[in-house]
Amino acid sequence: MVLARFLPRDEQFFDLFEESAKNAAEVTAVVQQVVASDVDRDRQVRLLHDLENRGDEITHRIFSALNSTFVTPLDREDIRSLAVELDDLVDDAEEAGTRLALYKLEGTREPAQLLARILNEQTASLAKAIPLLADVGKQGEQIRRHVLEVHRLENEADDTLNQALAGLYDDVPDIPSLVSQMRWGELYGLLEDATDRAEDVADVLENIFIKNG
Repeated sequence: MVLARFLPRDEQFFDLFEESAKNAAEVTAVVQQVVASDVDRDRQVRLLHDLENRGDEITHRIFSALNSTFVTPLDREDIRSLAVELDDLVDDAEEAGTRLALYKLEGTREPAQLLARILNEQTASLAKAIPLLADVGKQGEQIRRHVLEVHRLENEADDTLNQALAGLYDDVPDIPSLVSQMRWGELYGLLEDATDRAEDVADVLENIFIKNG
């Protein structure tokens, strides 16, 4: 398709991805608040639902633009993958916050706070990296630094989860306490899953800058 090289590229994808990344960072900031305190948790979970719906709407706009655009600024498969992985990240983060409220877990736990903090830092790095795609040829090294930070944080999340699960059932005195600990353990897993999704987004970014940098 030699002709495609001479046609104008539709640049709206960069704006949409930036919007999606900011939304993901906002979701994880709310998750951090939900995990930190059980005060006003129901209102915050409703906000998470609203933000998740906004993320779905952004993803729909990306796919609509992809279906109607002849020449794209990035490979079509990369656009599709980045949209899907960002959507999955938001879904997993929202699920963690929702599950915490659903189980009516009181107070907080240090591993949950650590994992929520790690997740929020990952999405903050992604929100800084994704706008750089508009000039990926010049900003490849900056994108790479953010990608490496997301990977580092995911390793920290793995260590946090392993340590939390190792002592999860120590000194559990009764059945209600056991059920509570099981639910906290499930929450830790959900938060760690979300950090994996953030790493999946970083992997797509890495693939993009390797091909276009």
